Amino acid sequence: MSMPLAAAIRPKELSDVCGQKHLLSENSVFRRAIEKGVVHNMIFFGPSGVGKTTVASIIARKTGKKLFKLNGTQSSTSDIKDIIGQVNTFGTENGILLYLDEIQYLNKKQQQSLLEVIEDGSVTLIASTTENPYFAIFNAILSRCTVFEFKPLTADDVKEGIEKALVRYQQENNVQIAITDEAVKTLSYGCGGDMRKCFNAMELLIAAAKEEDGVLVITEDMAKQVTQRSSNRFDNAGDVHYNLLSALQKSIRGSDENAALHYLARILDGDGLISAVRRLQVIACEDIGLAYPQAIAIVKACCDMALQTGMPEARIPLADAVILLATAPKSNSGEMAIDAAFADVKSGNFGDVPPHLKDASTFENKQLDEIKKYKYPHSYPNHWIKQQYLPDSIKNRVYYTYGENKTEQAAKAYWDKIKK
Repeated sequence: MSMPLAAAIRPKELSDVCGQKHLLSENSVFRRAIEKGVVHNMIFFGPSGVGKTTVASIIARKTGKKLFKLNGTQSSTSDIKDIIGQVNTFGTENGILLYLDEIQYLNKKQQQSLLEVIEDGSVTLIASTTENPYFAIFNAILSRCTVFEFKPLTADDVKEGIEKALVRYQQENNVQIAITDEAVKTLSYGCGGDMRKCFNAMELLIAAAKEEDGVLVITEDMAKQVTQRSSNRFDNAGDVHYNLLSALQKSIRGSDENAALHYLARILDGDGLISAVRRLQVIACEDIGLAYPQAIAIVKACCDMALQTGMPEARIPLADAVILLATAPKSNSGEMAIDAAFADVKSGNFGDVPPHLKDASTFENKQLDEIKKYKYPHSYPNHWIKQQYLPDSIKNRVYYTYGENKTEQAAKAYWDKIKK
C-alpha cells in the first residue's frame, strides 16, 4: 500500500514547516533549544493538521534518542510499560523519546505510569493533544512538561505548504504538475487551516488530473469539487466550540454586529444551532438586560422560530437576533445584582426573615403580633410604603445599581420621586 501524500512529503527540517512562526522563527527559544539538541518534556496543544507530529518527528531525529510512538486512542498501560522496560537497554543509551499522540484519551492511571521515567529523564515525553491540556491532562504530568500551543494555519501558510509539496513531489516522482493560481487559492481557503486535509485533497487531484502534453493539469473547478465544504472547525464539546461561542458573545457585548454575524455563521456552519440559541438567550439577559428589556422577549421569539424552522432558514431569525443584540444599549446591572446577592448567601451573610414578612397562614405565625405589622403597599399612595424587607443583619444592603442607560435611569427617576 502506497504511503499517503501527507506522510510522504512530511518536512524533515524545521525551516520547511509552514506556519507556527511564534515557535519556529530563528530567534525563538523553542527552535534554538531544539537545534542545540536540548529537549525537555513537552506537550503540543492545537488542532489537527497544523504540524504537531511533524515537529515531534524532527525533534526526535535531532536528539539522537530512540523514538517510540504511541497513540492514546489505541494504547494500553502494558504498551507504555513495554517502552519503559527498554530504558538502558541496547540502542537506548542516549535515552528514549516517546511521542504520545492524543494523550487526552489515556486515563489517569495510564498517564501516571509515565511519571517516574519522565521525572528522572530516562524517557523524554512529547505529547500532543487537540483538547485544552489544562483540562484533558492530569496535573502531575502537566507539572513536568512545558506546554506549547500550535495555532491553526492561515491560508498563506497552507499556500506555502502546497507550493513546497508540489516541488518536492515532482522531483521525487519525476512528473510535471500544472496547477492554476485559482486552484491553489481554493485549496488554501477550503482546508480550514488543516494541512493534512489539504494534502489529502491534493493527492486525489493528482490522481484525477488529466495529462496534457506530458503535464498533469489541476484546475480551479477540480479543486472546488474536493473542497465543497470548508473545514470549519467546530466541535460540539471541545475548545473550538466554546471559543466561537465566547467570540460571539464578546462581539455582541462590544457592539460589533459584523464580527458577531461572522461567528454566528461559523457556529451554524458547524451544526451548532442549539448552542447558538442557548447563548443568544443568555446574552439577551446578561449583556443587554434592563437597558432594553424587550430584547429578551424578541430574542426568545427569534430562537423559537429558528428551532421550529431548522437550518438553513434558522439563520435568518438568528441573524436578526444577533444584530438586535449587538446594536442595542447594554447593561449588566441585573447580573451584577444577583451575583452580589449570591455572594452574601454563599458566605452565610444572612439572617431570619423579618417577622412581618413571614407567611401568616401557619398556626405558629398567627400567634405573632409582628405578622400584623406588615403594611400592604397597595393600600398606600403610589402603591408604596417604607418598611424593612431584608433581614436585620443586612437591612441596609444594596445589590442593584441602576445602569446609565435611558430605560433604567427612567425607572430610577420614578422611584426617587416616589420614595422621597
